[in-house]
Amino acid sequence: MTAAGRLRIHVLGAGIVGLACADELLRRGHDVVIVDPAPGSGASYAAAGMLSPSGEAWWGEPDLHRLGVASARLWPGYAERLDVPLAPTGTLLVGHDAGDLAQVRRQAELLAGLGARVDELTGAEARLREPSLGRVSGGAWLPDDHSVDPRLVVAALRRLVGDRLVRLLPAEAPDALVVATGARLPDTWSHLVRPVQGEILRLRWPDGVSGPRRVLRGWVSGEPVYVVPRHDSAGAPTGEVVVGATSEEYDGASRVTAGGVLRLLAAGRSLVPGLDRAELVEVVARSRPATPDHLPLVGPAPASSSATPRGAVWLAAGHYRHGVLLAPLAARMLADQLEGAEPDPALDPRRTAARTPTEDDR
Repeated sequence: MTAAGRLRIHVLGAGIVGLACADELLRRGHDVVIVDPAPGSGASYAAAGMLSPSGEAWWGEPDLHRLGVASARLWPGYAERLDVPLAPTGTLLVGHDAGDLAQVRRQAELLAGLGARVDELTGAEARLREPSLGRVSGGAWLPDDHSVDPRLVVAALRRLVGDRLVRLLPAEAPDALVVATGARLPDTWSHLVRPVQGEILRLRWPDGVSGPRRVLRGWVSGEPVYVVPRHDSAGAPTGEVVVGATSEEYDGASRVTAGGVLRLLAAGRSLVPGLDRAELVEVVARSRPATPDHLPLVGPAPASSSATPRGAVWLAAGHYRHGVLLAPLAARMLADQLEGAEPDPALDPRRTAARTPTEDDR
């Protein structure tokens, strides 16, 4: 340990979570090195950037909603410090047909039970809020769900950490090693996180064509889809939209599939018919890091709470679909723990100690 409680820390992984952790630790005066041969090229590169604790809420996951709400409250100040645009436009949750609307209403019921703000809308009311919408049976307004561009966030964090980001692990042993390597953890803990592939599309509207101004989420004949417009620092749409995302349990290298692209285009065009006129500029596939209970792993690594040849090991992993939303909160929680605080029991990686690797995990 360096002088006056200053820790020497190595962070493995320079996606949005790893960079956020490194930035927070540097701000607290610790000696930090971030190691990644391809910074920001994983799930952070593909992420849509929805700050959406309500849109992502699901039955049986109250802790995830609690943490998402807490982290969403940090984002306005966090975005301001990073000097990246935050789009506080709210989210429209919509259902294309009657079956889809039933799903919207179930979501609204869940959110009401969690104490979240949600207003149910008719199809006409939804179209008044977002004129780019096509025919929908109804929807719900989620005023507290917003969005940010993760690529801009990663770029801002990389500027802040500067030359502390390196491609090779330093030779000297640290006091603590933080593992934030996304969907692929080192062998000792690889069974704790599995890759779930997602494909997303990026499109750009022609000059003079008005696209959606707010995040749209919903279902089209049972197919989940979202359309996320990018905004500039003045809050105006830039003309770029992200349409996503597929979800597939897949352990190989990420790859774009024709079926995935077709499903996203069909569902996206049903919600926003004007997408027909947009230019398809990018198709990306990446793996999300999922845990068995869908809760992240933020804290001491199982079976390694004592010193190892590379120092005590901590995990900041398994954020699944919520890495962008939870990044500032996860960074604070991890830094607090390295300075002596107890982990949140819902996120403590040691909760997995009773679970042994299975053949499927390998």
